[in-house]
Amino acid sequence: MILTVGRKMLLATTCSVAVATIYLAQPVLAEIGHALGLPEADLGWIVAAGQIGYLIGLAFLVPLGDMVDRRKLIFIHLLLSAVGMLLAAAAPRPWLLIAGIALAGLFAVVVQITVAFAADLSEAADRGRTLGAVTSGVVVGILGARVVAGSLTALWGWRSVYAALAVLLSALALLVLTLLPPDHRAGTTTYGGVLRSLGLLFGERLFLVRGLIAFFLFASFGTLWSGLALPLAGEPWHFNTAEIGLFGIAGLTGALGAARAGRWADAGRADLVAGSALALLTVSWVAVGQATWSLWSVIVGVIVLDFAVQAVHVSNQHLLTSTYSHRTSSVIGGYMIFYSLGSALGAATTTAVYSAAGWTGTTLLGAAFAFCGLLCWAAGQRANTPERFRTVADTRCHPAGHDTGVVRDDPRPPRH
Repeated sequence: MILTVGRKMLLATTCSVAVATIYLAQPVLAEIGHALGLPEADLGWIVAAGQIGYLIGLAFLVPLGDMVDRRKLIFIHLLLSAVGMLLAAAAPRPWLLIAGIALAGLFAVVVQITVAFAADLSEAADRGRTLGAVTSGVVVGILGARVVAGSLTALWGWRSVYAALAVLLSALALLVLTLLPPDHRAGTTTYGGVLRSLGLLFGERLFLVRGLIAFFLFASFGTLWSGLALPLAGEPWHFNTAEIGLFGIAGLTGALGAARAGRWADAGRADLVAGSALALLTVSWVAVGQATWSLWSVIVGVIVLDFAVQAVHVSNQHLLTSTYSHRTSSVIGGYMIFYSLGSALGAATTTAVYSAAGWTGTTLLGAAFAFCGLLCWAAGQRANTPERFRTVADTRCHPAGHDTGVVRDDPRPPRH
C-alpha cells in the first residue's frame, strides 16, 4: 500500500497547518489593530484578505494538481505560504500585513491538492478512511488555530503567531519533498483542458448537488463559529477571548469523532451517512440555542454539530473522488468553492442577525442553513443511481469505449 500511516499523518498535518493561515487572525484582531493603528471598522479586511486569496486559488491553482507532480506542487505552495506568513509577521504597515495574509491564503489551497493526492494514493477500499483522517487535519487547523493563536499572543505577541507558522510551513515543505512519493500522473493534460473540465463540472447534477450541500453545510458551520462568541461574552457569562477559545476543543472532539464516517463510506454508505448527518446537524442547533443559560447544552451541541459537519464533508468528498477519479484535484477544488462561499455567507449574516434578533435569531439561521442542505440531499436522491453517475462532461471528455474512471456498483451496461 502506497499510503502508510506515517504519510497519512504528514498529509493531515499539512492540511492542518496550511488551513490555519486563513483563520489565525480571528482571535487576535484587536491586538493587530492596536499595534498597527488600524481602525476597528477596517479589521475585517485582515480576515477577508485570506478568504479572497483562498477563493482565487481554488479556481486557478488547485486544478494544477491534475497536470503536474503534486508532491512538488505541495512543496512549492507550502514555501510560498511561509513567505506570506513572514511578511505578515514583519509587517510595519497594515497593507503589508494584508498582502502577506492574502498571499498565504492564495496558496493555502494546498489543502485541497493534498486531499486529492491522498485520495489517489489510497486503495479504493481504503479511500474513505484516508479522507476521514486527512480532512480531520483541516478541522484541527480551523478550530485549533483559535486556541494556539490566543496562547502565543498572550506569551509573545501576535507577530509570534505568524512567525511560528512560517517555520512550521517550511519544515513541512521539506518533509513532503522527502517522504511522499512522486506523482506519476503528472503531465497528462493541459491547463486549459483542466479549466474546461472544471467548468463542465458545474453543469453536472451530482457535482452540483454535493456542492450545494457543502454550501449550506459550511454556512451553518460558519454561523456557529462566527457567532458563538457573542452570547458567551455577554450576559450572564462574560467570558474573555481565551475562555471562549476553549469551546473549540469541544468542536475538535466532535470533528475527530467523525473520522469513522470514512469507514462507513468505504462500506458503501456514504450517501446514507450524509443524509443522516445533515438531519443531525439541524437538530444540534436546538442544544446550541441554549447558549444564554446552559453551557453544557452548548458543549453537547457543538460536539454534535462538528461531528455532523465532518461526517457530511468526508462522505461528499468520497463520492466525488470515486466518481471523478481521473480528475480529483479539479473536483475537490470546485467543490471547495461552494465551501468557501458558504463559510463567507455564514460569517457575513451571523452578526447582522444577532444584532437584530439575538442568539435565538442566529440559532434559527444556522438551523435553516442545515435544513436547506438536507433538502438538497433529498432532492439529489433521484439522481444517485450508479447508472446516472456517467455525467455529461465524462461523455464529452471520454468517447465511447474509453475508461471514464467512474465507479459503478451495477454490473449491467449503461443505458443509452
